[in-house]
Amino acid sequence: MATEHVHHESRGGSGTDGSAHADVDIAEWATRFDLLSDPHRLAILVVLHRHPGIIVGDLAAAVGRTETAVSQALRVLRHQGWVSSTRVGRSVSYRLDDDTVHRLLHWMGAGHT
Repeated sequence: MATEHVHHESRGGSGTDGSAHADVDIAEWATRFDLLSDPHRLAILVVLHRHPGIIVGDLAAAVGRTETAVSQALRVLRHQGWVSSTRVGRSVSYRLDDDTVHRLLHWMGAGHT
C-alpha cells in the first residue's frame, strides 16, 4: 500500500498548470544541464574550480584547447553568470562564480587541488 501512496504522490498535481514541478525551475536546470553536457565546457569548469584566478592561456593549456575556443566557452559561461573575470594588468583572470555549479562539481568528484 505504501508503494501505491508514493506512486500516487509522484503523479499528483500533474495538470496543465505545471503544478507538479512548481518548486523546480525547469528552464534553469535544463540550461544548466545543457551547458554541463559539453565536455569542453565541463573541463573548463573543473579547471576553474581547481584553479580560481587562472588566465586564458594557462586554462587553454590545461584543457588542451586553443585560447580562441576557451575564450568562446568562457563568454558563454560568463553570460550565464557562472564565471567572472578580473583584469590583471594586460591579462584577464577567470574564476567560477556560481555556487550551484561549485556544489555540482564537488558532487561529481571534482575536488580542490
